[in-house]
Amino acid sequence: MLYADRLSAGRALGSELTHLRATDAPGPLVLGLPRGGVPVAAAVRDAIGGDLDILLVRKLGVPWQPELAAGAIGEHGVRVINSDVVRQTGLDTRRLDAIEVEEREELARRSAIWRGDHPPIPLRDRTVVLVDDGIATGASMVVACRVARAQEPRRLVVAIPVAAPEALPRLRAEADEVVCPHAPAALAGVGGAYRDFHQLADDEVSRLLRPDTR
Repeated sequence: MLYADRLSAGRALGSELTHLRATDAPGPLVLGLPRGGVPVAAAVRDAIGGDLDILLVRKLGVPWQPELAAGAIGEHGVRVINSDVVRQTGLDTRRLDAIEVEEREELARRSAIWRGDHPPIPLRDRTVVLVDDGIATGASMVVACRVARAQEPRRLVVAIPVAAPEALPRLRAEADEVVCPHAPAALAGVGGAYRDFHQLADDEVSRLLRPDTR
């Protein structure tokens, strides 16, 4: 399977999510992980209705092993700590707090770029669909699931057009449902599933998020 671009991937993904199609207001809340997940999420929302927004998260990486997440943060002051990692690495509270300060600054910067004056849509009691353009290890989506779960959605769904098969069990442990139409045995990279996999500019993301500028 080869997707033409992220929008076509989102249309294909949307056809797998018709059981979530909005019948009553407010319908599902589709959240794209910037940048690449946003056009996929926009096409999914067009297919199933509801609302479109982004989920801004930042991993709190262990300084000497940045890919290892000691926790994660999201908007509204959401903070999720991986106690096992903190204990195993010996990361002290003061160091972790300092990392969080830095990551909150980056979170605020990204929010200013992509949200402007538009506040995040609350997740509480909504059917929330987390969307990215693909998953290799699943680490970022696991972080996103934990940040979203902390905001008490009624149901949490992960939807991705392509993923490495070994990443899917990690996601199923975090979400109520995982939808992935393409999980090739050998995934060299997410970009290999697309003809057009260009790096999105900030303004492309902003236009997708704001209907009046689309």
